Amino acid sequence: MSLKLTFFSPKNTNSEGAIFIDTGISAGFPSPADDFKESRISLDEELIKNKEATFFARVSGQSMIGAGLDDNDLLVIDRSIAPTNNKIAVCFLDGEFTVKRLRVDGNDVWLQPENPDYPIIRITEENDFVIWGIVTNVIKRL
Repeated sequence: MSLKLTFFSPKNTNSEGAIFIDTGISAGFPSPADDFKESRISLDEELIKNKEATFFARVSGQSMIGAGLDDNDLLVIDRSIAPTNNKIAVCFLDGEFTVKRLRVDGNDVWLQPENPDYPIIRITEENDFVIWGIVTNVIKRL
């Protein structure tokens, strides 16, 4: 029913950041090497808007593959973002964490997987349910 998530808190990285090539990387014809301008980039600054409310979690499972969330991907989750319809959320449901797309219609809430092999979950008053945070980014290994 749910994906297993392992949570991590963000840590300070090198304040200088990683080297960033400040031009578009062509997916077509290569551009001359003289066009490259080098600077520094901080992934913290790019991916984290509210450090105190941001966590990372590793995905375990296949229920969200249609949304591009694959097994072992690293999610960036912001707990300060208001949950709204169509957002991808990390939820605590009946004692387990899961990540699903929110479907909200008035007072009705469903958790929509992005894999047809998994059922849509309708949230009822009987459920122990908390929207824990909103997924803002996913980090993949190639």
